[in-house]
Amino acid sequence: MKITLDELLAFATVVDTGSITAAAESLEQTVSGVSRALSRLEEKLGTTLLRRTTRRLELTEEGQSMLARARAILASVEDAEEQMALRRQQPAGRLRVNAASPFMLHAIVPLIGDFRVKYPQIELELNTNDQIIDLLEQRTDIAIRIGALADSTLHARPLPSSRLRVLASPAYLKIHGKPREVADLSAHTLLGFAPTATLNRWPLRDAHGNELDIAPNLHASSGETLRQLALAGEGIVCLSDFMTRRDRHDGALVQLFARETLDVRQPINAVYYRNTQLASRIACFLDFVAQRLTPSGGEEAWE
Repeated sequence: MKITLDELLAFATVVDTGSITAAAESLEQTVSGVSRALSRLEEKLGTTLLRRTTRRLELTEEGQSMLARARAILASVEDAEEQMALRRQQPAGRLRVNAASPFMLHAIVPLIGDFRVKYPQIELELNTNDQIIDLLEQRTDIAIRIGALADSTLHARPLPSSRLRVLASPAYLKIHGKPREVADLSAHTLLGFAPTATLNRWPLRDAHGNELDIAPNLHASSGETLRQLALAGEGIVCLSDFMTRRDRHDGALVQLFARETLDVRQPINAVYYRNTQLASRIACFLDFVAQRLTPSGGEEAWE
């Protein structure tokens, strides 16, 4: 009997997800179906690919060798399908994109209309999460991550970085006055992030010449929540340019300490889990977003 693609896919997915149950959920199959496919593959090969313990599945030496071949075969089949779609200029299929809610709302959502017109066969699923997710667990194709990347197993497509600025609404400044020096901030209501303390480091110098670490009077886990609080006149905030561009242009938020502000920028990357040639639906989204977000004519991104 010959090995089938379904058996190879079951094997690779069990390894990627860490369990037969998780693989069944990912493949939208029954647990028994995935288990049988794995058993058939081992029987046809005449060897054990995975050792099953009470806690985990562990690849045997033969399993490691077979996994590389299985991935190559599956990638080759998927590539053939994708190439046919590319030849028709109609990349297709579901594309799951994850980003923190502020970036999704202010950077991605405004582009979706044009993207759907250009690629009508792609079915978009947009998810928001302010925490770093596991792409495999969440069945995500692309995640937009803001800040330094820590996971070296992910491929990354850099997007324009975004500068940090200290801002307040005219209404807040009218009531509480405009701070003239950095030290004056201690007398004001400061809006900051929780629970990540590093996000409360503002691009200003403290009395010792170091970047200013603030102690917020009001905390929130989402940058969009902090933006709304600042717009409502609840305090002074430090936010990234990508989410305050319109507010600054409209005068709804005013930059403080323009001269003193350090040029601190948050790196932004689109990351994806891929060991083979990129699927066309992923590649076209990455190219589209990068092109639309990259400024032209020397203009600063997010200005």
